[in-house]
Amino acid sequence: MKVLNVNAVLDPVTGGGTAERTIQMSRALRDAGVDCSILTTNIGLSVENILVLDGIHVTAFRCLLQRFFIPLARYKTIKRIVEGVDVVHLMGHWTVLNALVFRAARGMRKPYVVCPAGALLVYGRSKMLKRFYNWIVGRRIIRNANAWIAITNDECAQFESYGVDPGRVIIIPNGVNPADFPGEGATEFREKYGLGDRPVALFFGRLNSIKGPDILLDAFCREQLKWPDWHLVFAGPDGGLLSTLKDRTADCAARQRVHFIGYVGGREKSGAYHAADLLVIPSRQEAMSIVVLEAGISGTPVLLTDQCGFDEVARIGGGKVVPATVEGVQAGLADMLTDCARLAAMGSKLRNYVRDNYAWNVVIRKYLDLYGTLLSKA
Repeated sequence: MKVLNVNAVLDPVTGGGTAERTIQMSRALRDAGVDCSILTTNIGLSVENILVLDGIHVTAFRCLLQRFFIPLARYKTIKRIVEGVDVVHLMGHWTVLNALVFRAARGMRKPYVVCPAGALLVYGRSKMLKRFYNWIVGRRIIRNANAWIAITNDECAQFESYGVDPGRVIIIPNGVNPADFPGEGATEFREKYGLGDRPVALFFGRLNSIKGPDILLDAFCREQLKWPDWHLVFAGPDGGLLSTLKDRTADCAARQRVHFIGYVGGREKSGAYHAADLLVIPSRQEAMSIVVLEAGISGTPVLLTDQCGFDEVARIGGGKVVPATVEGVQAGLADMLTDCARLAAMGSKLRNYVRDNYAWNVVIRKYLDLYGTLLSKA
């Protein structure tokens, strides 16, 4: 079986969770014996990205306009690549690359699946351009797919406005590779950022409005006297809010305990999760947060909002779910920062749950079943 994964951005710094999902899913397909290849652009593509994809052929077109991920690609080349595979998997939604591959797949009657990963909503910036994209080609890409994948049950309803019955959407969640998060590096991480042995609350993600770092900072500063030993660490690239967050921190009495450390990846990423006593995900909107799984497999409990598509964290006792407001996160912090022993027990429950249900060797079976079904019909 030959599978082509299409994602305009393969760099986790720029592409976030969607890029990470593509990388991890491709590796899992490779490990399952599938001939997997990736079509992308060269935005942020690094040696590190390529090394983790050993055995997977990556075609990266030069990007003409990074703001809109417009690739410098000959359509003949795309047709040749699509012709050589059995199944095409489109990740994300608002990209020219997806539109070009869709045209080629339809022209050659190749089965293709779509996994928007929470991108179907017209949300955030460039709303007019997104509506125009849907009018030109976006709706046809979704409506004509051979199969539709949602990351969470909540995402299924988003397909209805594109003419797809939500009952036909298949739920395949994000996954995590336990081997990427060994129990080491915590001491080095704490030493590097001067955290000592103090308890740490960690934010991991882009510093932009959708991810809600401003919500977390305001909640922490409002009640910082209640937890004088705790440090708050923001790990992630600037998404437009860094300057604002630093200005707000300057007015906070706990400013010496708030750290902005930028993007963290590789071994240091694992060390960050293992060093943290709590991961906080204050997102205003998210399909299913991958960092929940990364923290969980590291044994770190999670405080997250009800907009993250992972409410079972609270059900299994691995964390707490709160409204996506300053007051909601503030109440969650007040409840969870009082007992580190309790946090450790919650982290252990979350680790067991993630390992049994979201390790990639478990999740990938759903993709294999789906692809097998599509090929048998073809």
